[in-house]
Amino acid sequence: MPTGLQLAILAGGLVGLGVALIVWRLTPADPDLGDALNRLSPNNTRPRGDLGQAEAGGTDARERLGLWGMKTLPAGAWGSVPVKELAILRIPVSRFYGEKLMFAGLGLLAPPLLATFFTLLRLPVPVVIPVIASLGAAVVFFFLPDYNARDDAKKARAEFARALGAYIDLVALERNSGAGPRQAMEAAADVGDSWVFRRLGEELARTRWSGLTPWDALRNLADELGLPELQDLADITRLSGEEGAQIYSNLRARSAGMRAAMLGAEKAKANEVGERMSIPMSLLGVIFLAILVAPALLRVMGDT
Repeated sequence: MPTGLQLAILAGGLVGLGVALIVWRLTPADPDLGDALNRLSPNNTRPRGDLGQAEAGGTDARERLGLWGMKTLPAGAWGSVPVKELAILRIPVSRFYGEKLMFAGLGLLAPPLLATFFTLLRLPVPVVIPVIASLGAAVVFFFLPDYNARDDAKKARAEFARALGAYIDLVALERNSGAGPRQAMEAAADVGDSWVFRRLGEELARTRWSGLTPWDALRNLADELGLPELQDLADITRLSGEEGAQIYSNLRARSAGMRAAMLGAEKAKANEVGERMSIPMSLLGVIFLAILVAPALLRVMGDT
């Protein structure tokens, strides 16, 4: 059972937290001008793949919670937002904020529930421990979506690079057969059915009414998603579209270079795995030698 001092500390902490929340709520808001302008910018709106869902009103609980958090919490409370990672994953910022709040709430509630479970088992836990654990878990869980987004985006970029190598070869073949720059890029995007080819096809189709050239659209997409390989493709196709240069050999050389770089990365990853696998074998060898040497050492120490 908690002691009177522990209950008094808990009650005082709750009262102080309530007063702090009231003062923070009643304090006039001081919005971050840069963040406000960034939200109003057309380049940082909801990802394009979710426009249809937004128009249909299809928002889930995470997005509603995230929208509430964006209106209530200050901009600096969210930390560094992985904008490019969310863009390549097509996750709206509101849903990302909602996931952060949901994870923080889970971390805040888990320790008290565990403490209650142990109390029912007649293993009481001091009140201070779940309180500190709740705050620590809430902070750690709050940043878990950041790690998940960066890890998923890293895998998505690797998949995009692999598919982009095939797309560059297809564009080169289309150009070699006499197709124009736009026709070659659109025809190559229609060949594949993966999300990478669909993303490229959507971006190229949008250029027909947006007024942008295909290479400018790909350059903007490369900047938005953080894909330097796509930016190289945009530069090469720009030479063909604006200056009429023959780019077949450049495209094939670029795709070959990308495949060589990916092969080198896979070999480096395989070497790292091999080195990690050698560590347990080395430890087993050390243990085996210790087993062989230990009786002799014990016998020598017993004789002395």
